[in-house]
Amino acid sequence: MGKELLSSLQTEVTQLRAEGKYQETIEKANELLEIGTLYNDYKSMLIAHINQAASYYSIGDIEEAFASMEQYEEITQVHGDDADYLQLYNILFLLYEFNKQYVLAKETLQKSMHLAEQLKKYNILSNAYSNYSHVCIKLEEYEEALDVAKKGLAAAKLHEPNTPVLEVRVMFNIAHAYINLNLLEDANLIMVEMEQKNVFDSFVRERAQFQLLKGEWLRKKKAYKEAFQAYSTAKEIVNTYQDVYLLKTIQEKRLKTSELMEDFHLSYQVQKEYINLLNIINEREIAYKAIKLNVKHQLSKIQKKAELDYLTGLCNRGYLSELATTWLRDVKEMKTPISCIAFDLDGFKAVNDVHGHLMGDKVIREVGKVCKSALSPDFVIGRYGGDEFVVLGRSSLDETVKLANVLKEVMSGMRIVVNEQSITIAASFGVSSTEDDSLNSFDELFHMADMRLYNAKQNGKNQVYAGNIKV
Repeated sequence: MGKELLSSLQTEVTQLRAEGKYQETIEKANELLEIGTLYNDYKSMLIAHINQAASYYSIGDIEEAFASMEQYEEITQVHGDDADYLQLYNILFLLYEFNKQYVLAKETLQKSMHLAEQLKKYNILSNAYSNYSHVCIKLEEYEEALDVAKKGLAAAKLHEPNTPVLEVRVMFNIAHAYINLNLLEDANLIMVEMEQKNVFDSFVRERAQFQLLKGEWLRKKKAYKEAFQAYSTAKEIVNTYQDVYLLKTIQEKRLKTSELMEDFHLSYQVQKEYINLLNIINEREIAYKAIKLNVKHQLSKIQKKAELDYLTGLCNRGYLSELATTWLRDVKEMKTPISCIAFDLDGFKAVNDVHGHLMGDKVIREVGKVCKSALSPDFVIGRYGGDEFVVLGRSSLDETVKLANVLKEVMSGMRIVVNEQSITIAASFGVSSTEDDSLNSFDELFHMADMRLYNAKQNGKNQVYAGNIKV
């Protein structure tokens, strides 16, 4: 059932992003992430993070996009494969380029090139070279742009099956580099070769970009009227699929060219069109801002839900880890140790075996409720998993041992009635503290408490164990 649900959610998240439904993608990806975490399904977690990152990028929330990619990278480093790393590099490149962090963009593309070459993924290698060349053109590094783009074309030719549009996409950068280097005849030869590939009927965006390229070449030759016509053709094509940002680039070039033509009536008409387009872009960006605000609102509710254990309503393992990590940063300044209690129920398996898992869940809920009510606000209790609980506090080892004994006595007094039979509760406790200088992280603190819990079990159960102290 779990695998089927995860598979369905993976498909839905990917489809929603493909349809441009970014808010729905982010919300559904959170659902996929929650269930994927529950089942330790790392592929689901990666799919959730990568689609969230791409959706945040699309609505202009670059900070959240980077946050998603950081989580994606953490999982990839431990559980990912080469394909996951390639996805990582592709999205990071977009984010760095958006922020105009071109040095980082280049470094990311170099990693992508290296991995794609190792894997003989020539389509990805070609795209990486093409993007690198594009960055060089933005930086006006035309010689390097030309050299890199030629390598991209060579990679595209190695890709099987033969894919002419892959070659054409790199050839755009070769032509742009030639134009900016004033090698107009070389640029023309590449453009003729591009037309011979016969891809423009099938790929509308490339058809528009070719007219834009043609306009650049003509303007460089000072054939302003013909250049304006090429830009206008590009505009008509882009109008069919409404890429407003490409339209903005085209309108800026039409406006500049009409001024070079000294046709002031035409300039006035283009200026009006440009202003109308800016209004459309502004409205779209306002709409994206509204989506961002709504997403933030939804995520704050999801965040609260994500911090809670679904069965008991107590804090969950992830929240306990984050809280302890935050406290540990301040330990030296506050000069107050942090202590941890780990405890679980003695003989809990018998409850499940005799009375069933529903009753076992009831016992866990009741234990959580009773223990929480016994704690002061200085302590935080959470469910670590199964029938194991964790208590964290800014307190000494001695104080925490006393608290563990209070919890032990409270639980010993519990009676849960099942089918007119009374179930008694007992638990074993392990306690650790940062007074032990070797404990510097939540994992170390919990592991020590858990080991001492194990010692308490070995030594007779229903007791508190803190190092050499058995109470």
